Amino acid sequence: MTKRILLQAGLALALVLGLAGGAEAAGKVKAVASFSILADMVKQVGGDRVEVITLVGPDGDAHVYEPTPADAKNLAGANILFTNGLGFEGWMDRLEKSSGFKGKVVVASTGVKPRTMVEEEGGKKETITDPHAWQSLANGKLYVANIRDGLIAVDPDGKATYEANANTYLDAIAKEETDVKAALAALPRERRKIITSHDAFGYFGAAYGLEVIAPEGVSTESEASAQDVAKIIRQIKAEKIPAVFMENITDHRLLDQIASETNAKIGGTLYTDALSPPDGPAGTYLDMFRNNIETLTAALAA
Repeated sequence: MTKRILLQAGLALALVLGLAGGAEAAGKVKAVASFSILADMVKQVGGDRVEVITLVGPDGDAHVYEPTPADAKNLAGANILFTNGLGFEGWMDRLEKSSGFKGKVVVASTGVKPRTMVEEEGGKKETITDPHAWQSLANGKLYVANIRDGLIAVDPDGKATYEANANTYLDAIAKEETDVKAALAALPRERRKIITSHDAFGYFGAAYGLEVIAPEGVSTESEASAQDVAKIIRQIKAEKIPAVFMENITDHRLLDQIASETNAKIGGTLYTDALSPPDGPAGTYLDMFRNNIETLTAALAA
């Protein structure tokens, strides 16, 4: 009899704890982030108070992404949506409308001074905004501040947590920024030139003194013309550009061709628009910078 009473009491306690755990999970802020790099930043600031759903996951290309019905469902049930802005997610307006999302929208790049570039398509020149602002760690700090403020707006009770997490994260970003500048400053000036698949390193190059040439424009949707490729090949030969780098989100065949015709070496894979899976070399925003700097300096110092 005593055993049965104890068993019943144990089951009742387990049920209460289970309900409490469920209530705690249900009480989390539901956040949707447009792509993996931004999702990691939201996780760093949100901590245990936030459940983050990523639309374009690791190794995914947000330039050409096609939203799914599951994305619309996830967004419909979210409290807050984080986007990059600057024209990066051309499909986002359609997704928002189809989902009926009524929560708060945070554009993480708010406050960034955008870079522009001129692209030529079909003989017509057009000024394009470069959306890859996260590739400057100074801009990354702005992203973190915008994420922090957005989370506080939808969850005022978590203000102290979000501020503490953001401060810790900002300190880590500042340290990485110092390391990046030191690593690239140590390279001979004439070797600070690279070729990448598409033009995702404009902010990086401007911030850290690296000249970046790309056959494609700021979006992977654009294609390099034969004339563009020929011009780059001539430039590599004339300026003795030492290395060509792949990107985790793009087809490497064009760069293989350029490398084979110029004897520039393949320097490795850089992470630009997406993180690697968690167990890969660029599973977080800061790991992405560490991987890219190690890859760049190993190839350019030789």
